[in-house]
Amino acid sequence: MISIKNQLAKIKAENRLGLMTHIIVGYPSLEQSRALVLTMAEAGADFIELQIPFSDPVADGPTLMRANQIALENGATVKQAFDLMRDLSSQVKIPLIFMTYFNIVFRFGTDKFCAEAAAAGAAGLIVPDIPLDEEPSEHFIAAAEQSGLTAIRLLSPASNERRIRLNVDLAKDFIYFVSRKGITGAQSELDPKLRDHLKTVKKFSNLPLAVGFGISSPAQVATLKGQAEIAVIGSAVVNVYNQAENGRGIDAVRDFLTGMVAAL
Repeated sequence: MISIKNQLAKIKAENRLGLMTHIIVGYPSLEQSRALVLTMAEAGADFIELQIPFSDPVADGPTLMRANQIALENGATVKQAFDLMRDLSSQVKIPLIFMTYFNIVFRFGTDKFCAEAAAAGAAGLIVPDIPLDEEPSEHFIAAAEQSGLTAIRLLSPASNERRIRLNVDLAKDFIYFVSRKGITGAQSELDPKLRDHLKTVKKFSNLPLAVGFGISSPAQVATLKGQAEIAVIGSAVVNVYNQAENGRGIDAVRDFLTGMVAAL
């Protein structure tokens, strides 16, 4: 598995947008989670988020919230997530990233969580509900960096210039920009002000930008060209899987992502 930095360099050298996809560990089952990651990598994803399910996923919309609930009902655990990461990181060449919420990290022990995530093969962490203001007491970013992980910073349309500067100063590899205020979920149209928001962030940072929350079609992906470096697709992939004919979920996801990759 190559590093986030090297994958970004590959995307730049190929003069295209990158693609980051998303699964929930244990949804609809551990085996299907594993199959989805392998299929996504095969279809051309550049990065894949493995979400450790949580009972109160505050940034997630109905699709991912339901998937979290089902994964927990299936008995998904942090240990299973680490085991899955260890298995997959030895098989795919692209960077795999853990996404979860800070209560899981805190209860596990921040230093221990970061160390074990890195040992399992994770390249980075996305934890949307841990603001910079808590770093002096929680030391999350410090723990991640000590373990060789990228703690990916998130910005949104609500981020003012002060917050942008603070996050940019600590950001590594790339910045995740949430395309709209609110929660995840596929949308028919992107925020018309998205271009202006991305321009504002680029005034303060030369790091690549990943844009997520609401992206669900090749046309939306195409509009990001020249504005961002990575398109993030989460809920739309889960919707494709859920809406497929019985037994065809994996194939449907492969076909969907093949179309997305063509738009990159």
